[in-house]
Amino acid sequence: MKIGLIDVDNHAGKKRFGATIYPNLALCKISAYHKAHGDSVEWYSMFSGHCDIVYVSKIFNFSPDIQECIDADTVIKGGTGYNIKSCLPDEIDRMQPDYSIYQLVPADTAYGFLTRGCPNHCKWCVVPRKEGAIRPYMDIEEIVTPTRRKAVLMDNNILAAGDYALEQFRKIIRLKIRVDFNQALDARLVNEENAELLAQILWIERRIRFGCDTPAQVKECERAIELINSFGYTGQYFLYTMLNDNFVECYNRIHHFWEHNQRLVAQHRKSRVYPYAQPFRDPDNPAHEIPQWQKYMANWTNKKMIFEKIDFADFEPRKGFFCKTYLEQYGLLNK
Repeated sequence: MKIGLIDVDNHAGKKRFGATIYPNLALCKISAYHKAHGDSVEWYSMFSGHCDIVYVSKIFNFSPDIQECIDADTVIKGGTGYNIKSCLPDEIDRMQPDYSIYQLVPADTAYGFLTRGCPNHCKWCVVPRKEGAIRPYMDIEEIVTPTRRKAVLMDNNILAAGDYALEQFRKIIRLKIRVDFNQALDARLVNEENAELLAQILWIERRIRFGCDTPAQVKECERAIELINSFGYTGQYFLYTMLNDNFVECYNRIHHFWEHNQRLVAQHRKSRVYPYAQPFRDPDNPAHEIPQWQKYMANWTNKKMIFEKIDFADFEPRKGFFCKTYLEQYGLLNK
């Protein structure tokens, strides 16, 4: 059979990544499954000709849908962007992904999940509705291969898995696998037992990620960072910071870590804490408009060279406009 693939979020995935910098695992596994059955697999385009089956995957509801007509006997659409409950059949889901369909995937890196689900119910996240409560899903040895000894793990809340998380951490350390939990850890769940293991893990880019989406999480992140550092970790930290509709709260949360980094620079310390601002997107409303201040705050926060050297008040996102205008509007300029 002739199989076609369409990655809506990544604009077919053949030349560059789009809404996400990661490969679509579902399509990688579908490709592996069909190739194992002797089928031909290619990215679908208007020049592909007739296909037996075309799989169309869309993860994000805000990604523009495909407009082209598809010449195929069967078109299968899946992914959260189409149907929050869509999932792969088990016989496909357990396949080792075919990363070869993505030209930009590093040859030494594997992608996957150790757990599925999450006990939290954040308003911007569909995971609890889609996957339910936290549960074990795969072992690290099912994800890595002899040639792919780095693992980008996309668990939504690995620390909530308790003993299973500890078991996997110990195996990751023993096997000397470099990892990145790219959806971030929950700082509230960091304790002495898992902090000691987190300090021993070999991290891709020597960076641990946390979520810092509320004012209360600022102190929890600082507590977790201090505890992990006490076990000898000397790398950096990366904090996902969701931007809500409260400018003052968002500014104070991010600026707190800007001031923190300025103190570290003055002390000539290399370990930094970098927030990463994410404008809120309503998972139930693809047409949700992002306020301009959120775009500017994200531009300032997410460009490391700018964030290290320029305060938000002095940031000039467009010629003649400085972000101190927002601080003046909310009475924060001299605080």
